[in-house]
Amino acid sequence: MFAQLLVLSFLGLMLFAAFNDAVKFRIPNWLCGAVALLFPLFGLVSGLSLGGWGDHLLGVFLGLLIGMALFAPGLVGGGDAKLFAAASLWFGWSDFLAYLYLTALAGGVLVLVLVGLRRAVPALAGEAAWIKNSALELGGPVPYGIALAAGAFWLVPRTGLLLAG
Repeated sequence: MFAQLLVLSFLGLMLFAAFNDAVKFRIPNWLCGAVALLFPLFGLVSGLSLGGWGDHLLGVFLGLLIGMALFAPGLVGGGDAKLFAAASLWFGWSDFLAYLYLTALAGGVLVLVLVGLRRAVPALAGEAAWIKNSALELGGPVPYGIALAAGAFWLVPRTGLLLAG
């Protein structure tokens, strides 16, 4: 039961990161740290085997590697890269590729929705001040934390995380 509460806490933190990114274009370091630091508690409570720990450590290593590779040329923000690595710790190597795929798919949908909204809303609202520095501003950044959270919400029910403990 406690393991499931930790998984739900992980999802709650991912949801908060998505909201924060959508509103402020920022994912705070403490939030990425909380996602990562919650996992060892989950591992202990759920009785994760030594091989299981290795599987999850490989996931975070790959998440960090890919996150840094996307951050270096400016394709994603630093918070996005750190949150991707922290979430990858939860999924481990066994579900890493699924998380990568589902997050990329959610990111593609997010970009398409934003492109449509960024063209439609200013045309309807004119040069409204509230559009400046929002996700609806033409040429503005993409709050990719939304896609990272969507990938996690999409994948968790398909893993054994909710059955642990």
